[in-house]
Amino acid sequence: MQYNFYSFNFIYNLLTHYGTNNIIVMMAISLSMGFFAYFSNNVFLTYVLGCSGVILAMFTLWFFRDPKRKLPAEYSESQFVISPADGKVMMLVEEFEKHYMKSDCKRISIFLSPLDVHVNRHPVSGLVEMAEHHGGKFLAAYKPKSSELNEHSRIGVMTEYGRVFFKQIVGIAARRIVFDIKKGDLVQAGNKFGMMKFGSRMDISLPKDSEILVNIGDLVKGSITPIAILKK
Repeated sequence: MQYNFYSFNFIYNLLTHYGTNNIIVMMAISLSMGFFAYFSNNVFLTYVLGCSGVILAMFTLWFFRDPKRKLPAEYSESQFVISPADGKVMMLVEEFEKHYMKSDCKRISIFLSPLDVHVNRHPVSGLVEMAEHHGGKFLAAYKPKSSELNEHSRIGVMTEYGRVFFKQIVGIAARRIVFDIKKGDLVQAGNKFGMMKFGSRMDISLPKDSEILVNIGDLVKGSITPIAILKK
């Protein structure tokens, strides 16, 4: 019993608490499929239900994984902006950010596929001055208009180098945004703050004089990959 308990605890610690409800429901469905497959007299139905249950269980464990990450010491200085998510850099644009920075800025957009780690981490350290959730549509996350039209969060952090603004944006498959920070919180770069469930996009808006360290097509990892350097 002791071995089984610690084995279960070890597996649980590999999964994010942001997805606990989803994990319970999806694993219950998977077990139900296995139950009906076991007692079915139809060979084809047994095969379909059994395989579907295994696939669903594997996808659940994979999607809600929460690998332990530690901010590399060489990027711990506060001028570094660290990737808030795993995924691929899909856009690098200059634009006017109207919600929090209210100035010209550089925006980095990171696309997360359903196979990427979806736990999100703070890209910078500082004081949270904005933390809002906004409902909306479910357009494909790679479309430019999805940044404003889709359901998303708006998070603004005042750093010692100025304001940084970022968004969690849902896509076609993503239907839920979770974040556990509020206005007035002090946050640390690399620490977890939420997740986007089932494929999505993360936008990070930085002061215009920031030095961008990534290119379109680059693969980045949350809490590990530096994506920009802020200037005084």
